[in-house]
Amino acid sequence: MYNLHLLFRMNILNKFDIRRALKMLMFVTLGAFSMTGISHAASDNQPEISAEFPYESKFIEILGSRMHYVEAGAGDPILLLHGNPTSSYLWRNVIPYLESRGRVIAVDLVGFGKSDKPDIPYRFDDHSRYLEEFIRKMELQNITLVVHDWGSALGLNYASRNEDNVKGVAFMEAFVPPALPVTSYEAMGSRLEPLFRKMRDPEEGPVMLIDNNAFIELMLPGAVVREMSEEEMNVYRAPFLDPDDRKPILVWPLEVPIGGIPQDNREMIEAYSAWMLESEMPFLHLYASPGSLNPPQVAAWLAERVENIETAFIGRGLHYVQEDQPEAIGRAIADWHRRLTN
Repeated sequence: MYNLHLLFRMNILNKFDIRRALKMLMFVTLGAFSMTGISHAASDNQPEISAEFPYESKFIEILGSRMHYVEAGAGDPILLLHGNPTSSYLWRNVIPYLESRGRVIAVDLVGFGKSDKPDIPYRFDDHSRYLEEFIRKMELQNITLVVHDWGSALGLNYASRNEDNVKGVAFMEAFVPPALPVTSYEAMGSRLEPLFRKMRDPEEGPVMLIDNNAFIELMLPGAVVREMSEEEMNVYRAPFLDPDDRKPILVWPLEVPIGGIPQDNREMIEAYSAWMLESEMPFLHLYASPGSLNPPQVAAWLAERVENIETAFIGRGLHYVQEDQPEAIGRAIADWHRRLTN
């Protein structure tokens, strides 16, 4: 395991070296589930990914703070939920494929993107409270959820408790079985174990994620196959230029249930996972290769056990698949949604 913490403290990594070192780190961590690697060269024939975000920013007051969102189209809502450390910007190249299917809304979770950063713990329950109040205040009904990373836990938790208000759930790189919950650090494997121990360490975690902003500068681009542009990176950096604003990024890794801790999140994920295996709710699972949380093996596991699920292979990708395969994602969801509503 590369000691990026030490390299940071010694100030001997320049921008190029950071990116190269991260690729080494992330290929042995995020690629651990699939046990395969992938390089930038593999993306040479991929269509160009636009950095533009041509949607008007809108705000709504939720629990005393402003939450930011963008929207396009009309009809029943299609709600897009991101995870750590991204924002509605992650969906910019997916939205065009969905806006003919309904009212597409991409929201920034509280503490992320252009949403306010109130003085709250930023635990899962906090995000859930803000999201559910957002849904209530926006009067969203008959929702199709499109979810990723922690957005998947938020969305699936909501769907499992509000089946009468959810039409279906499309998910990718999600917090679903058998990937989560994790029984122990050791069960994560020799590659992922050190990373999560560092992020959750009360001393090393803040240095890594707050002082050095490693989730933005390292983990995000390291979990994308192609080389991200400075224009794109600057959008992701913008909400967290001040280290004091990075608490939401730090807290999310602490919320991952490992060895039963935190217990409330373990129970929450187990509850909606059990619901998925019993529900008749329509699901669409979009997966990439090699993937990260949801490699092809997870897709096969779910396809065998979830009653009303479709799977769609979207091509090469690691964790932030929207940055590599937005067209495949958008087309697959639009086709599934068309059949869902006919």
